[in-house]
Amino acid sequence: MFYPLIVAIKNFIEILLRGISQVFLLNNVITGTLFLAGAFFNSWRMGVGAVFGVLVGTVTALLLKYNRDDINQGLYGYNSTLVCLAIFYFFGFTVPSGIAAFLGSVLSVFITNAMRRRWKLPTFTAPFIVSAWVVMAVLLIFRIAPLQTFPLPNTGKLEIIRALSSGVGQVMFLEDVISGIILFVGILVCSRISALYALLGTTIGVVVAFVCSFPLNMINIGLFCFNGVLCGIALSGKKWHHGILAIAAIVVSVFMMHGMSRFGIITLTSPFVTSTWLVLLIHNVLRV
Repeated sequence: MFYPLIVAIKNFIEILLRGISQVFLLNNVITGTLFLAGAFFNSWRMGVGAVFGVLVGTVTALLLKYNRDDINQGLYGYNSTLVCLAIFYFFGFTVPSGIAAFLGSVLSVFITNAMRRRWKLPTFTAPFIVSAWVVMAVLLIFRIAPLQTFPLPNTGKLEIIRALSSGVGQVMFLEDVISGIILFVGILVCSRISALYALLGTTIGVVVAFVCSFPLNMINIGLFCFNGVLCGIALSGKKWHHGILAIAAIVVSVFMMHGMSRFGIITLTSPFVTSTWLVLLIHNVLRV
């Protein structure tokens, strides 16, 4: 009697976990579980934010009767997950921020659907970026909620392990070293090649930023690495040209991050999306 209900609940939970795993452009239930564990290990607020975001995005897509295969793969859950994580990270865990996170998550679903139907390039995290920027602008312009300030740690040396781990964790706004390691294990569980490129992304981010004398405190908390992690995973592959494309996008993302941050812009994952699109467009032109 209850078996169909149990199966339906199990399938729904798996969709949610796939949605969380898609934050790193992956599709794996165990990976999503580890990502969620990493968020909760960092703080219960970020864990709740991840659950709230993937629920809103997935349920909204179901109610709108979007492509069921896309929903089952978690493609309507990850942008909304990132929206909630970003809003709760930058504006705290309050009623106004919760409402903003909900509205931003719903908006990301509409944008995802529109881009998947009309956009020739992969959407990546573009719906998250647009949605988060919109709700953040509303919160700030109308002074609904103040932007939280995060004083960067004072440091006089490069902390390599912390920088590499935080480079992975910062994709989900997690600065804790252990959380970053948990996320990396989650990537490894799904795909060894993706894990290799993720490590390449965070390593190149550290090296380029350090060689260019970018602020050490920003390097140590992974701010020049997380976009590179996503660039690496997005362009990962076993052929030599995959490595070249990934390295090019990673390097570009580091300089974009530095340039945008100097103007006080909350970049989110825009350096990743922009640099990866640019590299793919150039590659397609040259290949033709």
